[in-house]
Amino acid sequence: MRAADCLRLLLLAAIWGASFLFMRIAAPAFGAINTAFLRVFFGFVGLGIILLVMRTPIKFNGKTTTSMLLGVINSGLPFLMYSLAARWLPAGYSAILNATTPLMGALIGFSLFGEKLSFKKWAGVLLGLFGITLITTTDEINGFDNVLWGVLACLIATACYGFAGYLARRWISNKGGLDPKIVAFGSQMGATCFLLPFFGYTTTFGPAVNWLSGEVWICVLALGLLCTALAYILYFRLIADIGPMRSLTVTFLIPPFGILWSYLVLDEKVNQGFALGGVIVAAAVWLVVAPAKKSAVEHTDSLRH
Repeated sequence: MRAADCLRLLLLAAIWGASFLFMRIAAPAFGAINTAFLRVFFGFVGLGIILLVMRTPIKFNGKTTTSMLLGVINSGLPFLMYSLAARWLPAGYSAILNATTPLMGALIGFSLFGEKLSFKKWAGVLLGLFGITLITTTDEINGFDNVLWGVLACLIATACYGFAGYLARRWISNKGGLDPKIVAFGSQMGATCFLLPFFGYTTTFGPAVNWLSGEVWICVLALGLLCTALAYILYFRLIADIGPMRSLTVTFLIPPFGILWSYLVLDEKVNQGFALGGVIVAAAVWLVVAPAKKSAVEHTDSLRH
């Protein structure tokens, strides 16, 4: 992997790690629904601007509806869940739980899409469940109920990510494909449309919100423009340059950055039980995403041809 690819990978992990910090600041101030909507809205606007600057034709080739529906599952619901979790959990906790995405993807693939799990992947899933249990039951600082609801919200989010990966392959990749930037743009458009009615309801009938907080607006804009629009471009560039499997290593790099930013900015700390649970989850993710030796050899041979 080239030095430029390593730098992009680190930058992407730093950006996505910071998203949990931004949500931790914005969600209690603006509310979970408002924060989630503003994130996807500014992500949609940001991606639209990027497409215009790059002069990319906005053509969905008959996949407008599927791209938008994919956005509901891959952005709208997960961002809402993480915004809810940000009201109960420290930012570093959500960053660690985000690493369970491959575990949830493996379970969903086995349960709903006929994917076969090797012994190593089953071991990873079971180890991941043990790590999550350890995380949920060892936090005495934040309260069991808060941690439980926060962990549940994060797991719903990662389940959505895992489910969306299979749907993207079935709805888009297997039907002629589509420019990833267009998929990202369409998904943010779908997520925006999905959350708009909820945003309208909460702003009309929900609790009063202080919309004049400059610090919170900076976090919301960073979530949309930096952690969504720019991050998508970086991620798809990495997939094109180093492949999807190596790009998945960003999963291991996000939690350290999430914990670092939350410690530096909010002085949040992670207890020993949670840290051990995070290490166990990381080991479980490695068991799930690490390719088998045979597959790696076959992939290398295919590149040579």
